[in-house]
Order: sequence, then structure tokens, then C-alpha cells
Amino acid sequence: MKKLLICLCMVLVLVTSCGKVPKLEDGKEAVVTSKSGNISVDELYQEMKDTYALTTLINMIDTKLLEKEYPVDDEEKKYVDAQLEQLEYTYENSYYVSYYSNFKAFAIAYFGVSDMEAVENLIALQYKRELYTEDYAKTLVTDKEIETYYNDKVIGDIKASHILIKANYASNATDEEKNKAYEEALKKANEVLAKLNNGEKFEDLAKQYSEDGSKEDGGNLDWFNRGEMVTEFEEAAVKLEKGKYTTEPVKTQYGYHIILKTDQKEKPKLEKVKDEIIETLASEKLSKDEELQNKALIELRKSKEIEIQDDKLKKQYKDFVESIEK
Repeated sequence: MKKLLICLCMVLVLVTSCGKVPKLEDGKEAVVTSKSGNISVDELYQEMKDTYALTTLINMIDTKLLEKEYPVDDEEKKYVDAQLEQLEYTYENSYYVSYYSNFKAFAIAYFGVSDMEAVENLIALQYKRELYTEDYAKTLVTDKEIETYYNDKVIGDIKASHILIKANYASNATDEEKNKAYEEALKKANEVLAKLNNGEKFEDLAKQYSEDGSKEDGGNLDWFNRGEMVTEFEEAAVKLEKGKYTTEPVKTQYGYHIILKTDQKEKPKLEKVKDEIIETLASEKLSKDEELQNKALIELRKSKEIEIQDDKLKKQYKDFVESIEK
């Protein structure tokens, strides 16, 4: 996409470096002359316009629209640095290292631009696009969605303890070996659960049988809320009444847990968690719709009354918009 910029620079060099621009018989300026045929500046420009111009034009438009709304800050600089570090890691750990003399040469070629400043500008543009898309996604969240999420998902902090019986198997274990390890863990967990049902103290059993760092504290996991535990554990803990433990061991990627809910705080008021709910729902919309960024930016350009004056580019952009909408 940015190859247009390189090509334009090449045209300028070819056309202006001699001081005298060669003319073809039809009066057009020449880029290339040969016995096999000539290439005019107009022909080269038209080829570049058909191939690269729309992407470059969209980048230029979005840069103008977003740079005022999202001025450069420390977070953007960190994002650019992180992306460059990741790209350099890719370069150093791939076959590209044998094709390019250094990372800068690779990065410039990778983005199809003329220098590292242009590389950084494109990464910064993507950062701004992501910020705008996140803000746009929030505007799509409805009051009904917020209310439903609050009623169904928001809970007060839970305090729980557990007894973990691990399913122990090697990293290269077969499915059969893994299944056997889980069977053994379940058998042991049920034995511990039987002791608990017979009146033995949860804390004592945790210290004796649990297989993680919480055992020394009687299995105490302290306070947590949604998203802080693996899904199976979280759902089991949410359903428990205060002071109750799971009647069956709960299977997770770690093994089997016997969970005791020791306390739970009151559910926070909607006003206190509304912003967090909106962010969560917006993130869900982003993950479900791969084209949401394109849709958001199309709406932004429309809201700013962007009009492309060149008929061919206008048609290309119209086709692009229609492809996204479909």
C-alpha cells in the first residue's frame, strides 16, 4: 500500500534529476524510453493509482481525522516501541534474517515504505484506529444490554477456599495417560470429600491433601471476582451458598477441586460498575465482528463528510465500503 510513496519518489527522481524532462512524440513526459516502447509519467501514475492509491489515500484521510482526536502520548509511544520489538523478534527468528542486511531494511520492506519514520507513522496510525474503534464499540452498547449483563453477570466479591487434587501427567503424555491421571485424581478427591462429609474440618483436610500453595493457609484463596479464576471454578463458586462446599469435585485444567464459599460481598450498585460493563460488552462486540474496525472508520469518514473527488478512486472506495457491509 505504501509502495505508492516509493514509486512517486522514483518518478520524481527519474523526471527531475536530469534537469531536462524528455518528451514523447505525443508531448507527454517520459519516465522510460526504449526501442521496445516508452512509458509516460501519465501511464505510470495511472498504474499506481489503480494499484496502490486507495489504500494510501485512506491512510492519509484517517491520519488527518485521528491525529487531532488522539494526540501522541506516552501510551502511543509504548505501543509503537512494543510493535517494533515484536517485529524485530520475528525478523531475528525467521528466514528473513538471511534476506535483509539488518532489521531496518526488513521493516521498511515489510511495510513497503521509504524509511523507518514512515514505519513508525503507520504503526501509530493503527494504534489510533484501535482507540477509535474501541470508543465506537462503546457507543453500540445499549441500555438493555447493560441491564441484562448487570442482572446476570455482576456479583459481589467471593471469598473461597479449595482442596486441589492435581491430575499429574507428563507434558508429552498421550490422551490415554491424561485420562488415567484425571481418573486417579477424581478417585482421591472423592475420598477427601467423603472425609469432609463425615465431619472432618475443611481447613485440616486442605492442609493434608491439597496440592497447591494455598494448602498452608487451609486452602484459602482470598477474595476474587469474575475473570480471575478458570471458568469451571468460577461458575461453581458463584452457585454455592455462603458456608457451603461443592457436593462433587469440580474438574478444571489443573485437576479436581473441592470448593468452599466462605464469604461474599454485596453486589455493587449499577452506577459503580456501569463503565466496566460497557467496556466488557464493547470488547465482546469487537471479538465477535472482525470487520468492526472497518465499519467504525467508514462511519467516521462519513460523519466528517469526506468526499473523494477523483471518480475512479471514488468508485474504488464505494466498492470497498460495499464489500465491508456485505
